[in-house]
Amino acid sequence: MGSSNGQRLGITEPISLAGPTDDDLMRTRKLEKYLRDVNLYESQEEAVSREEVLGRLDQIVKIWVKKISRAKGLNDQLLQEANAKIFTFGSYRLGVHGPGADIDTLCVGPRHATREEDFFGELHQMLTEMPEVTELHPVPDAHVPVMKFKFSGVSIDLLYARLSLWVIPEDLDISQDSILQNADEQTVRSLNGCRVTDQILRLVPKIQNFRTTLRCMRFWAKRRGVYSNVAGFLGGINWALLVARICQLYPNAVPSMLVSRFFRVYTQWRWPNPVLLCAIEEGSLGLQVWDPRRNPKDKYHLMPIITPAYPCMNSSYNVSTSTLRIMMDEFQRGHEICEAMEKNEADVDWDTLFEPFTFFEAYKNYLRIDISAENADDLRNWKGWVESRLRQLTLKIERHTYNMLQCHPHPGDFSDKSKPLYCSYFMGLQRKQGVPVGEGEQFDIRLTVKEFKQAVSMYTLRKPGMQISVAHVTRRNLPNFVFPGGVRPSRPSKGTWDSRRALERKVSSHTKPGADDGRKRKQTDDNVDTHLRNAKCHATMPSSSGEFREGSPIVSTISSSSINLQFEHMDANELVGSNREKVENNLTDSIRDSRNSVEVSSHNGKVDGPMIGDPRNKGLSFNSSNSKDAEKLAIEKIMSVYPFYIIISLDCSALIFNPIMLTVIWLNFTSLNKAT
Repeated sequence: MGSSNGQRLGITEPISLAGPTDDDLMRTRKLEKYLRDVNLYESQEEAVSREEVLGRLDQIVKIWVKKISRAKGLNDQLLQEANAKIFTFGSYRLGVHGPGADIDTLCVGPRHATREEDFFGELHQMLTEMPEVTELHPVPDAHVPVMKFKFSGVSIDLLYARLSLWVIPEDLDISQDSILQNADEQTVRSLNGCRVTDQILRLVPKIQNFRTTLRCMRFWAKRRGVYSNVAGFLGGINWALLVARICQLYPNAVPSMLVSRFFRVYTQWRWPNPVLLCAIEEGSLGLQVWDPRRNPKDKYHLMPIITPAYPCMNSSYNVSTSTLRIMMDEFQRGHEICEAMEKNEADVDWDTLFEPFTFFEAYKNYLRIDISAENADDLRNWKGWVESRLRQLTLKIERHTYNMLQCHPHPGDFSDKSKPLYCSYFMGLQRKQGVPVGEGEQFDIRLTVKEFKQAVSMYTLRKPGMQISVAHVTRRNLPNFVFPGGVRPSRPSKGTWDSRRALERKVSSHTKPGADDGRKRKQTDDNVDTHLRNAKCHATMPSSSGEFREGSPIVSTISSSSINLQFEHMDANELVGSNREKVENNLTDSIRDSRNSVEVSSHNGKVDGPMIGDPRNKGLSFNSSNSKDAEKLAIEKIMSVYPFYIIISLDCSALIFNPIMLTVIWLNFTSLNKAT
């Protein structure tokens, strides 16, 4: 899998072993300075405080396990040896956490320490009685059960793994697959975070370069609004896996190069080809691993990013059609900016890449989801539940409108300071571009919203006062509290990369009628609206402003007319632009090129043969002077490791209109039949 010189980590050879130029080193120094200036690194004092909290937490779980062992009548020897141990994972273990970040922790306990009675019972009670513990919030029914709390001001997410051992040794190695023997599903999922984190650190060639690049990409994703697993985008572990794969493909690159290559590779990536750091091992314990040939649910994953520890799973199953489209747009934007930086274009620097996405300027239509509760604890619990279900609303809208109405969920909540027990979520709405609009056509999503609210109302811990309401609002009727400082900007953003590109494309579309201008999601200037033809959007609102009247309670049901969206003739120019067509054209070009690509020999998830740029390379049919063409071919080669995933996962409707794709799939299918 790996090699001592760092040239072979992963399932394929690297794309390039090239090191940095002087310009790359200069851009890396600027990037590192930028990350420090925006306060992404914690102080030494905070680092010491975290270490102290983790040490204290480890002492507490050791006291806890001895207490329950005594209560259960274990013999003196077992009582003396009774032990539990704390492990860390996630951003803290990877070394990319920032000031005030949560620490993901795992408590590993023996077989007689149960999750329900002992962890969520006795340990919860012990923490409740400690003055340094605040905001204690157990979530036993979560997919991965967790206790959330603050310990001396440090945020902790604590999971529990119950092993089949009577005694937990202090030098326990949880990377061994045998640790999963006879473990229940919750324990396997809880252990997965630590096992995956440790495996990532083993599979990257230069850890410090990986850390700086990941810190950068996490910050970028948050600024651009695509960092949120629960909203259907990608979370911390997803970004870590994507960055780790780029580090494998460019083992000698410095962070500025890795950021650029990140966008270059994933702009060309043909999802649902999976991203893998290592081969998927079947294992000896019979646990289910990600395999769309065997598992029906795996066939529908749109953006598989596979965890490297057994049992290998797709870490990004939350991604939807809409959120994948949004992320591909953002990858394309990042790629264009990095290319401009490498060409030393004026006014393009790291500030440009990290410009925040102005969500509330981007769309004309939004869904507003308001929730309320009677006290702060109830609101925290209610928020957690509603947030976990919001992704279902996106999926339902996509499905019920046959993907014609696209959703962009904002990955955070907003609150009005005058209403402390209320909070709001927003989704941008737009018609799918490139689809003819029928006269009088409308999107009626009242039943969709009703289904969503009914599902949310099934919350088993729901209490009186926990309410939810959904309404359609237009951009001009957005509440002021969603804007920075609670002040609505008098004009849309000017002078940003997005606004300049939007203007360039607008000019291009006027000078080249009918040309595909690859518009971005960002539409920055309301003045442009006057030049758009036949653009109307009607909706019946709960009040004339589209907002809830001051002082009126948020109710759990709304009138059927308040989510009746009509788009009589909404021109694609008026709605938020998109790079999607440009991205799809690039992917089609990549598929076309793959017909001429070199044959690869695959076995056990590994690819034989020389790497791009290797002096031993004699068999690749491309002009070596064109490095980008070479990289494009290398990416195709990487994705051909698992060609059968494309056959299973592609939307068959695309094949009817895409003979090139059909030919490539037929060729892959023929090769697969011969191989099997």
